[in-house]
Amino acid sequence: MIVDAHNHVIPASILRHLEDNPEPFGVRVDRSGAGTRLAHREGFAYPLFDEFVAPEEKLRQLDRRGIDAAIISPSPTLFFYRIAPEAEAAFARRVNDAVAAFAAAAPERLRPMGTLPMQSPEDALAELDRITTDLGMRAVTIGCHIDGQALSEPKFRPVLRRAAALGVLILTHPYYFGAKPGLEKYYLTNLIGNPLDTAVMAADLIFGGVMDEVPDLRICLSHGGGFLPYQIGRLVHGRTVRREAQTIPSSPKDLLKRFYFDTITHDAAALGYLIDLVGARQVLLGTDIPFDMADETPMRTLEAVPGLSADARALIAGRNAWRLTGA
Repeated sequence: MIVDAHNHVIPASILRHLEDNPEPFGVRVDRSGAGTRLAHREGFAYPLFDEFVAPEEKLRQLDRRGIDAAIISPSPTLFFYRIAPEAEAAFARRVNDAVAAFAAAAPERLRPMGTLPMQSPEDALAELDRITTDLGMRAVTIGCHIDGQALSEPKFRPVLRRAAALGVLILTHPYYFGAKPGLEKYYLTNLIGNPLDTAVMAADLIFGGVMDEVPDLRICLSHGGGFLPYQIGRLVHGRTVRREAQTIPSSPKDLLKRFYFDTITHDAAALGYLIDLVGARQVLLGTDIPFDMADETPMRTLEAVPGLSADARALIAGRNAWRLTGA
């Protein structure tokens, strides 16, 4: 079974809500060009593919790509962490209901992943309880930071602890709407900035004690873990020689192996290194579809990894994701 664990949607009802309520979201549907785009007031814009919106098109595209099932998550562009907490809490409820309805079109092939209004931990806890109890969700996606606030901050610890207690998988995803200072050229805001955000967040969760304090936490790092797996030795060395990094009892390398990772590295050699480092049980097939930075042929990338056993390939291709997000 081939399962895409990193696949995005923007359900039609959410699109209509954004169109009908330009404030506080600041999102405009631009139909002036050849195709429809969503444009955010911060300057970020992207094509609104039918696959985002319509379950039947999502299923058609899964068939075209040879993918059996997907864990569908709201687009990270729907992380509105800058708006008032009460407005974001209401919007997150609306999004989660819409994603659940999207998945209900084909429950044997689509599983819903929710989101949480993280700028209000109390509301996030309430929504986490609601979606697991009422909607049967076993996964959520949140930003690598909450509009500049680190996930390691004590205020977010109750949310992480509750997710761990409920066995909920957390897919962390970079969160931005415009170019980042120093990364304006060559699309480096995404090419470099997104994996950097993931690496910073994961290192902070390690050195901030979260991974030691919440051992049952299930966090999946997008885009192959960003840069962190390939520089973990630097963290280990830094903990040895720098007092500032001597904050935890465990080795950063051991804690890194507690994260889950998607396969979106765009390079079989990098993916092979990641699998060797953390083990096949920690890696989930992912695409980032339908964004242009997606891996459209994830199984081709996985099958190009040399020396991978059939069992390891089956775990990564689908068994891990289906197990982690099942009831």
